[in-house]
Amino acid sequence: MKNSKIAHEPFFHITKRPPMSRLSAFSIRIGAFFAALILSAAFVLITIGIDPWTFIKTMIKGAFGVPGAEKADSFSAFWSIFSKDSYFWITLKTACKLLLIAVALAPAFKMRFWNIGAEGQLLAGGMGAAFLMFNYGTLPVYILLPLMLIVSIICGAVWAVIPAVFKAKFNTNETLFTLMMNYIAMKIVDYFYNLWRGPMSALGMINPSTNAGWLRSIWSGKEAAWFRNEDLIFMFVIILITVLMYLYLKFTKQGYEIAVVGDSQNTAKYAGISVNKVMLRTMAISGAICGLCGFLCVSSQSHTITSTLGNGYGFTAIIVAWLSKFNTFVMVGVSILIVALENGSMLMANTYGDLGFSPASAKIIVGVMLLLIIGCEFFINYKLAFRSRAAKREEVTE
Repeated sequence: MKNSKIAHEPFFHITKRPPMSRLSAFSIRIGAFFAALILSAAFVLITIGIDPWTFIKTMIKGAFGVPGAEKADSFSAFWSIFSKDSYFWITLKTACKLLLIAVALAPAFKMRFWNIGAEGQLLAGGMGAAFLMFNYGTLPVYILLPLMLIVSIICGAVWAVIPAVFKAKFNTNETLFTLMMNYIAMKIVDYFYNLWRGPMSALGMINPSTNAGWLRSIWSGKEAAWFRNEDLIFMFVIILITVLMYLYLKFTKQGYEIAVVGDSQNTAKYAGISVNKVMLRTMAISGAICGLCGFLCVSSQSHTITSTLGNGYGFTAIIVAWLSKFNTFVMVGVSILIVALENGSMLMANTYGDLGFSPASAKIIVGVMLLLIIGCEFFINYKLAFRSRAAKREEVTE
């Protein structure tokens, strides 16, 4: 009678990989990106018959190009990418918005507090700003805008601290709690949106005639200048917050406490760190930055409030934070990559929609690319160990 002990072992098992060099890890990520690009190009070729080169050119143009640039000379085409209507400028603005939300999530995730409520915290901040714009638009600009900023930050922080308090006191599940807070924020926004629009079909921009609460109201009536630009201020503030968050997490005592709590709460308690205090403080910071993002979106981008203000980036930012390993500088590149994929695929849908390439197809491309890019992290951290042929043939006879 034969007892095949080795044969009953799994064909392969997963083992932790030794720390990989940055070059090797980068090579795997680049390989995953090109594999995703090839797979997406094959999908487009099969479904609508567009060759891979045309697909790649359209994707690049949708992310970083300029509409009608092929008709202009090379010098004009270069400078036109900085115009407000260029795809490049739109990609930058959108990527900055995604970046700020990811930066807000970084300290919470590093602490291993799974804050899935960035969308709701952004809406809470935006709602606070919109409420002041709608009801107190007659206030002087030097009072209204700072008040909007303060209220937005407070609203975002409070919305984030609520689940942190329940986690600290009752050990509730923060993932579900923060997720449910998103839907509460959406319904609150929907309520005020419908209240304010009245009989109109849509609310539209708030205070379009006076620009009250708009960032541009700061320089209203002054001579036009390149730096008097809502988009530039929007991006400058976000870059500044990105740098400050990197310094905060890397070089401050509070950043160190966040890292210790994230590694082991027992170790943090042994070192005399108050875990609950760190949790509440960190979530307040995370929510405050989301609230700031809501203020920026309302005052300098949309100039109104809707439940889609975050555009779903509160969830997409989770991918950005994880892929970046909570490094805010790396988040810059990841944010641009994700938004570039979205905008490029949408131009594909707009250009070849009559051939059957729908917006749903564009989402498939983005999904496939993100799946492969995220999936490559598995092979950076783990490896598959297969049984050798000799082991498979080896049998123990009783």
